[in-house]
Amino acid sequence: MSANEDQEMELEALRSIYEGDESFRELSPVSFQYRIGENGDPKAFLIEISWTETYPQTPPIISMNAFFNNTISSAVKQSILAKLQEAVEIHLGTAMTYTLFEYAKDNKEQFMENHHPINSTIPISSIISVETPNTAPSSKKKDKKEQLSKAQKRKLADKTDHKGQLPRGWNWVDVVKRYRLVIPHCPRSWLSAMVT
Repeated sequence: MSANEDQEMELEALRSIYEGDESFRELSPVSFQYRIGENGDPKAFLIEISWTETYPQTPPIISMNAFFNNTISSAVKQSILAKLQEAVEIHLGTAMTYTLFEYAKDNKEQFMENHHPINSTIPISSIISVETPNTAPSSKKKDKKEQLSKAQKRKLADKTDHKGQLPRGWNWVDVVKRYRLVIPHCPRSWLSAMVT
């Protein structure tokens, strides 16, 4: 069987096995995430597995870079990834995504035995690099919204219904006046028929 046929079969199997499982998430037909542990569990972590074009003959890409794992130290992440890579080498050439997820579930306590949650209050400036312009901040003026006076607000409120929308046919008065000027001999009943 070719790699694509193997991937299609494994994809179908994963969809049927994990149907309705909140922990499983299919990011794309070749990329999957699985949360090991319950929501709120301080030792829960997320594994992402992405298939290469020649998977399962070549190893998949395993990642723990998801934001969900931001409280796990890099040493613990590297330890988990190393253990998962050992399992990959054993199962190379066979469909292994389900096997890797189950291996991680079965060994969760062992994987997280050295885990001490990192304080997740990381300054935003260290996560996102922000470029500041060379100009002084006082030189730029912020655009202000146009403010309406009380009279303007009352007039607007009188024109609209309780939802803030203009009533149906509000602009037909102008149309009727225009047609009346264009067609002076037209009976009023015709004009009223045009409006309704």
